[in-house]
Amino acid sequence: MNKKKFRNVLVVLGGTSGERAVSLESGKACIKALKKKGYRVSSFDPKIKNFNLIDKNKTDVIFNALHGRDGEDGVAQSYFEYLKIPYTHSGVISSFNSMNKIISKEIYKKNKIITPKFICIKKNEYDKKKIIRAINIRGVKLPSVLKPINEGSSLGVEICKTKKKLFITIDFLLNIYSEIILEEYIAGQEIQVAVINGHPLGAIELIPKRLFYDYKAKYTKKAKTEHVMPARLTKKNYSKVLKIATKAHNALRCRGVTRSDFKFYRNNFYLLEINTQPGMTSLSLVPEIASYRGINFENLVEKILLDASIIR
Repeated sequence: MNKKKFRNVLVVLGGTSGERAVSLESGKACIKALKKKGYRVSSFDPKIKNFNLIDKNKTDVIFNALHGRDGEDGVAQSYFEYLKIPYTHSGVISSFNSMNKIISKEIYKKNKIITPKFICIKKNEYDKKKIIRAINIRGVKLPSVLKPINEGSSLGVEICKTKKKLFITIDFLLNIYSEIILEEYIAGQEIQVAVINGHPLGAIELIPKRLFYDYKAKYTKKAKTEHVMPARLTKKNYSKVLKIATKAHNALRCRGVTRSDFKFYRNNFYLLEINTQPGMTSLSLVPEIASYRGINFENLVEKILLDASIIR
């Protein structure tokens, strides 16, 4: 895309999801970067104003810095399409499919990408005996992981080591969410892969001091998660995980930048999920991976911006 066409950039940030604070931090960092690159930048927070109040005449392109529900699940993207303003990151359908952990897992399976065994649990169909039967049939052993099907940043994620905790947690989550997912817990290395514009950037390894790479581990310095770049993998396995992440990115028809979360266990890479709106904070992984590849933060943000489009 022609840089001159995108002089007036609107960074959409904040929003109403549980990831609002992270979105604000990401958005402010991107605003600063784009101003350094010479763009005229303004901001828009959909918690304060309705999307319909975006001024089309003063906006050449939207840089989507939202995270979580309504920001990376196709809702915001639908508004951008309606306004006919080019926007960054993935489109309506790919955002919805990627955010929905059930749909995305079915797409992984269809494309022969290994993902942990799972069961979908719906509030209006919940029956303890049926869940126990499904667990036995699917082979989802303890410990297992419970999570909402459409939250990001590990919000609502719980690891259950006993059957008692499992059903207490199911009851708790179904009081908040209409649908959750139960999946087998995979031990091993935490590997995260960045893909931009259909091409892999690199893979980083995370060594959390906490039980797993949860919200605090992702966004607080006190958690002291260790980052190892590049990931400690053989050359063959490093290349393999880059290919799997790129395959997932393309299978979901993603655009711009994505970050795929893997566990490497017993010589297999298990894809947990793909993030279509990865964080752009000082602790975020995509900027760190890009930096290792010689791409500074300002150039990374501009690279994402120049891929913006409509009608995906």
